[in-house]
Amino acid sequence: MDETYIKVSGQWKYLYRAVDRAGDTVDFLLTAKRDMGAARRFFKQAINLHGVPEKITIDKSGANIAAIESVKADACVDIVLRQSKYLNNIVEQDHRAVKRVTRPMPGFKSFWSARTIITGMETMHMIRKGQMHSPKGSTLSAANQFYSLAA
Repeated sequence: MDETYIKVSGQWKYLYRAVDRAGDTVDFLLTAKRDMGAARRFFKQAINLHGVPEKITIDKSGANIAAIESVKADACVDIVLRQSKYLNNIVEQDHRAVKRVTRPMPGFKSFWSARTIITGMETMHMIRKGQMHSPKGSTLSAANQFYSLAA
């Protein structure tokens, strides 16, 4: 799990992202603040969608540490917390897909539009990585998989 910065209306906002060991996207969340509340909201959302992980690797962010400890205490689970910027390399490399698209853009004008566009970018990135599954016996192109999600 890691966060990266996205400029919205001339201000930096925070895009929390988590990937698993294989590099598949677990979850993402765009927030206005980088604090314990935002990190906790992200962890709870990811755990609700994908279950409790065995290990979480983060950098040395104090807000993330406090949020994980809080979630562990509430859920009464044991999650191994690893803090190392070098072990976090998978998610750092995965940020490049978002940065590659957003860097040449003139910027987002509103938080709502940023959240909507980033959701579409993350969905397309997940399709490209093969995370979306098509119905049995059919092979759909990335565009057709995207259209099937909209229908």
